[in-house]
Amino acid sequence: MDGDEPTTLRYPFPDPPHEGTLTEVAEGVFWTRLPLPMALDHVNVYVLDDGDGWTVFDTGFDTIRSRGIWATLLAGPLRGKQVHRVIASHHHPDHIGLAGWFQAGGAALWTSRTAWLFARMLVLDEQDRPLPETVEFWRRAGMDAAILEQRRTERPFNFCDVVAPLPLGFHQLREGAVFRAAGRDWEVRLGQGHAPDQVTLWSRDCPLVLGADQLLPSISPNLGVYATEPEADPVADWLESCTRFQAVARPDHLVLPGHKLPFTGLPLRLRQKIDNHHGALRRLSGHLHKPRCASDCFAPLFKREITEAVYGLALVEAIAHLNHLVATRQAERRADADGVWRWEAIVPRDAQKA
Repeated sequence: MDGDEPTTLRYPFPDPPHEGTLTEVAEGVFWTRLPLPMALDHVNVYVLDDGDGWTVFDTGFDTIRSRGIWATLLAGPLRGKQVHRVIASHHHPDHIGLAGWFQAGGAALWTSRTAWLFARMLVLDEQDRPLPETVEFWRRAGMDAAILEQRRTERPFNFCDVVAPLPLGFHQLREGAVFRAAGRDWEVRLGQGHAPDQVTLWSRDCPLVLGADQLLPSISPNLGVYATEPEADPVADWLESCTRFQAVARPDHLVLPGHKLPFTGLPLRLRQKIDNHHGALRRLSGHLHKPRCASDCFAPLFKREITEAVYGLALVEAIAHLNHLVATRQAERRADADGVWRWEAIVPRDAQKA
């Protein structure tokens, strides 16, 4: 390790902005927060001063409260110039929820093609009850029977509940693209794992990174597998992205994340992210000394009690890590007599002989 590299993360802005206010974190780059009705109760969004207008990086949910906060900002510190561009880092509702609202006011939407396609598809896919494929996916993963019965009869989370309609038309952000905003040239680097083709922006003029959920300081974003792609391996995608970003990360990069606080010490944080998931995979592999369903695997992965409020996220993340063990030939998956998936570690031949 470079002797000049810090051994802890630093938080230059320890206090988040109050609701409806902005904090300038770099020249022409402002930070604000929008509330979320969940355990992770906020999302960070950023506003870039382009001189003749504003660029908004991520938007928050489409709720009355969020629209009101934006109205306060637009009538206050942002008055006098239009929001002419919205950049959505990825397709999750807390990041793209109000993009369509800004578009209705004349802004252009910039995002990756995958993010736009996912968001556009999901906002149009309203469901009154979970689809049969989703219920069967939950059952085969070993979802608790009482929770399964409750969820099969409830209206599931729908994007259209918190994402404004997305009109046709967007500007695609590709890997390696460079554009100008807030007096700087920004290079696009796409991350994987938490969301496909998640946009991160790296300034070529100063050590500044808009990291979204790909680069968080003190928590890890959910890596989930869903009925849409039940064999997916987002853990491999996540580890690959972290490793790739290590080649360009600098200790003095000021990272502006999608949640929590802006920080420096990115090389250290990337190592932590990689090590944390390898540690979780080792614990999980040891737990699979006998066949387990996904819902039996919370303890070694999360090391805390999983409540009903986060049960669904825990289940899809457990499947993600189990899928990775299968993909790397450390475990195998079989269906039991009821069709429920059971994962078990593969014991190397040398260990069998011993």
